[in-house]
Amino acid sequence: NSARGELSRPKFRPRPYATKEEHDHRFGVFKSNLRRASCTPSSTPRVHGVTKFSDLTPAEFRRQFLGLKAVRFPAHAQKAPILPTKDLPKDFDWRDKGAVTNVKDQGGCGSCWSFSTTGALEGAYYLATGELVSLSEQQLVDCDHVCDPEEYGACDSGCNGGLMNNAFEYILQSGGVQKEKDYPYTGRDGTCKFDKTKVAATVSNYSVVCLDEEQIAANLVKNGPLAVAINAVFMQTYVGGVSCPYICGKHLDHGVLLVGYGEGAYAPIRFKNKPYWIIKNSWGESWGENGYDEICRGRNVCGVDSMVSTVAAIYPSSH
Repeated sequence: NSARGELSRPKFRPRPYATKEEHDHRFGVFKSNLRRASCTPSSTPRVHGVTKFSDLTPAEFRRQFLGLKAVRFPAHAQKAPILPTKDLPKDFDWRDKGAVTNVKDQGGCGSCWSFSTTGALEGAYYLATGELVSLSEQQLVDCDHVCDPEEYGACDSGCNGGLMNNAFEYILQSGGVQKEKDYPYTGRDGTCKFDKTKVAATVSNYSVVCLDEEQIAANLVKNGPLAVAINAVFMQTYVGGVSCPYICGKHLDHGVLLVGYGEGAYAPIRFKNKPYWIIKNSWGESWGENGYDEICRGRNVCGVDSMVSTVAAIYPSSH
């Protein structure tokens, strides 16, 4: 039985540890995470297993690699208009249309929100101009300190977390965001070096999509990749395939990018074909499905439908 066999003979490839005690502790954490991952039924394709995060406790994983600050939309947020849904394609993927940049890696910095923001704006800019440009997450990490006025402490704080709608507001107020090549990512908090003469794209407007999977799909198809929040507890052990996690709740703690959906693929936990969302993550191409996650679509699994934003991009006024 290959699926169980792979899980029963895992490779513990530890990073360098300072002491034998630390090594032994990490091996214990690794075995605990492996037990969680091996809940996948043995007769089905593997969805969870050993990842580069397998020697981290769930608390360490959340602290180092997640970073969503708020758990709800502000009441004043502009609502996206209701779109028709009857003619939606059965399968859709913005990667096939050239609107998605390569998978990036946030490293051990809680800046997921900045990658979700730039990913949505990169797609919107592609729709507006026909040009795919990689935008700077580091500018948001260093320069964006916008707060949600209705929720105390919900401020964009670099590697200590943030919120996509705050970041859209920052880009709107500041006049735009630079290209990644002009303001490269460092994975740590730094001094703001924003150069307004090098703005590559800016936000025309942004809005929130109602908690309805058909409306989310319609906005995705019409407006480009969407900034979404998710409960990411299952993502620590995700290795590929369609995941229907039963271990995660609706508490949103990670910002990602929704780039497409599929009509149906085999989901081990549900034992049948399930429609799914295609999500771009920011943990490098070595994670998941070459940096992507396929999660069951329907019933707001892991809160994926709860906090969805769409953005429109324009040339900066200097162009």
